[in-house]
Amino acid sequence: MQDTTSDIESRILEEMRLCASESHDEAWAEGRIAGIDVEILAETAIATALSALQSEAGEQAAADMLSRMQDRLTAGEFDPSLRHH
Repeated sequence: MQDTTSDIESRILEEMRLCASESHDEAWAEGRIAGIDVEILAETAIATALSALQSEAGEQAAADMLSRMQDRLTAGEFDPSLRHH
């Protein structure tokens, strides 16, 4: 069976997400080893991401992402006790 363009694009996006997650995990671990508090790391990561997104895609894109993240937070997606690997 031949992959569709959509299948290939989905796999590429998933690989990008995995790479981004691994890079972020490494930076996060370095920050924790350096003694930086979790709240400071989190706020800095979010602020950096929103600034980059707003610069590239505009204020509305950043606001939309915040809204989606709030929905995911409220749904319990980030609760470590509910995460399944």
